[in-house]
Amino acid sequence: MKRIFDLLASTLLVVFFLPVIGLALMAVFLSDWSNPLYSASRVGKNGKDFKMYKIRSMINNAESSGVDSTAENDSRITFIGSVIRKFKIDELSQLLNVMIGNMSLVGPRPNVKKAVAEYSKDEQLILEVQPGITDFSSIVFNDEGRILSDSLDPDLEYDQTIRPWKSRLAIIYAKNNTITLDCKILLLTVTTFFNKSLALSLLVKEISKYTNDELLLRVCARKELKPPKGNPPGKSSEE
Repeated sequence: MKRIFDLLASTLLVVFFLPVIGLALMAVFLSDWSNPLYSASRVGKNGKDFKMYKIRSMINNAESSGVDSTAENDSRITFIGSVIRKFKIDELSQLLNVMIGNMSLVGPRPNVKKAVAEYSKDEQLILEVQPGITDFSSIVFNDEGRILSDSLDPDLEYDQTIRPWKSRLAIIYAKNNTITLDCKILLLTVTTFFNKSLALSLLVKEISKYTNDELLLRVCARKELKPPKGNPPGKSSEE
C-alpha cells in the first residue's frame, strides 16, 4: 500500500513541480556549465547502497573536502545553490528516487556509509524502513544549515547536537510507521513553509503519542537555535 501511495504521489508531484525543477536545473547549469544533477551515495533499507539524486547546490567535487555536513555559510555552496537550498528545491529531484523505489516520500533521511558504520544497535532499526524525503527530523531541523553555521567542525557539531535527536525521531517513525502517519508528516512538512511554529506545535503533540521523553519533546519544540548535546540512542558518553 505504501509503495502504491509513493508511486502515485511522486508521479503527480513530479508533473506539478516539473517547471520548477527544469528552471533550477537550467540555472545551475548556466552558472558554471557543469552537470546540474548530483548523485550522492547513501545507505538505504537493509543497509543497501544507492544513489540519491540532488539538484547540485555546491561547486563541482565539493565532496572532496571530506566534510559531509553542510553549514548555511559553507563556502562550497554557490549563489544559485543558496537560493535553491533556501526553498528546498534541491530536494525535489529525490522524487525520482521515490519513483525508482529506493526512497519513500516519508521516512528517515538516508545517511552516508561512514555515519551508518557508527550506528549503535538501537539505531540499526532505522535501516529496517525505507529512507525518505521528509520525516519528523526534516521538520524539526529544517534549519540544519543555520544550526551548523560558523562551526569549526560541522561534522562533529552535527554528531553532537543533531544526530542524537534525529536518530531518536527516526526510531519512533520506524516503530510506528503507517500511511496515516505518513500523511500527517507530509501535511506538517507543507505547514513548515508557512508557519513553522504551528508545525512544531502539532509535531510535538504527535510525538508525545509515542514517547514521554521530555528532553526530546523540548528539542522538537525548538525554543533554542542549537539543540543540547546528546548521545545517539544506545550509546553512552564513554563510547
